[in-house]
Amino acid sequence: MVTVVADALGVTLGQRHVVRDVSLAWQAGTFVGVLGPNGAGKSTLVRALLGLLPHSGTVAIDGAPRAALSRAEIARRIAYLPQGQTLHWPVTVERLVALGRLPHLAPFSRLSPADRDAVAAAMARADVAHLAHRTATELSGGERARVLLARALAVGAPALIADEPLASLDPAHQIEGMELLRAQADAGGLVVAVLHDLTLAARFCDRVLVLANGVVAADGTPRDVLTPALLAQVYGITAFAGENGLLVPLDRIR
Repeated sequence: MVTVVADALGVTLGQRHVVRDVSLAWQAGTFVGVLGPNGAGKSTLVRALLGLLPHSGTVAIDGAPRAALSRAEIARRIAYLPQGQTLHWPVTVERLVALGRLPHLAPFSRLSPADRDAVAAAMARADVAHLAHRTATELSGGERARVLLARALAVGAPALIADEPLASLDPAHQIEGMELLRAQADAGGLVVAVLHDLTLAARFCDRVLVLANGVVAADGTPRDVLTPALLAQVYGITAFAGENGLLVPLDRIR
């Protein structure tokens, strides 16, 4: 079980306040969608939570100040899938996914049978087991996205932060990816995903945090948050909201 709590988090890059005064409390067993238009500060927020950017305010993981935890301790508690990673080394998919086990390994140690089982299970869950012996740099964009998700799952951490995990995926794999993340939360994990697809967020997430110009515009259940007024204010769009969490963006507000 894991919790992530932030108080008055702020990030300034150059002269620009990219994230301002963000407070949040995320619990295990929850699927959180971080939403907002381009440039709203979503990726900056999750990177600051992990200590990857200088910031003001405080972050606690499992009640402990994040600053008191080593990088390996943070990595064992929270797996991180950044957006838009470029693969430079022509390693096999299996070896790439196995890198997810590094937080658990001592220097120069080899994978144990338990590590190999974790890698195989992650590849199966992300539907990339059939790619195990392919060279990672030769994959399509969608295949690469699923392999990188498998690497994050291989960590076996109680929490997962994924930044745009659906990028490059076709509709079937987008749904499959959201089902996988939903199952991770249902099994007791904390899942946080930066998303652009409002329909999938409304359908699968327990909670959504909407950023606009670096501040929290709304935070709550999709049904309470993704209202016509909020979508008009933050995104400048109209949308149809139906039953069972159905949300369909319709048009720009001109």
